[in-house]
Amino acid sequence: MTKYAVLVAFTGLMFVASSTAFAQSSKRTELTRGDLTGKDMDIIVSIVEVPPGASGILHTHPGEEAYYVIDGATAVLPDGKPLALQAGFAKINARDVPHGAFTVTGDKTLKLLTVHIVDKGKPMTIPVKKD
Repeated sequence: MTKYAVLVAFTGLMFVASSTAFAQSSKRTELTRGDLTGKDMDIIVSIVEVPPGASGILHTHPGEEAYYVIDGATAVLPDGKPLALQAGFAKINARDVPHGAFTVTGDKTLKLLTVHIVDKGKPMTIPVKKD
């Protein structure tokens, strides 16, 4: 993929929603990874599939994450509030801001396209430690 294509893909996602670290039953398929030109950062493009019943953990990233909902699903937050993730929804999660703690409910698998731009050499996902 050319540098231009990567830039166009990421820019498109900037206008449109966070993949998260999920239970083992979830599936992340990394599509491509490359250097961010002129920076000590990686760009990682993935598809994340979260089946009903899978739960995410509260986590952060050492950089930004953009996501786009390909196939929507319903979920519930830790406080019991429902969360509807509809196809076409997009969001950007800022560096070091905790997110991702929810459980997919219903009978549909949540499918996301994610783009992470993260510090090179650091883990893409960092679990938030509970006090």
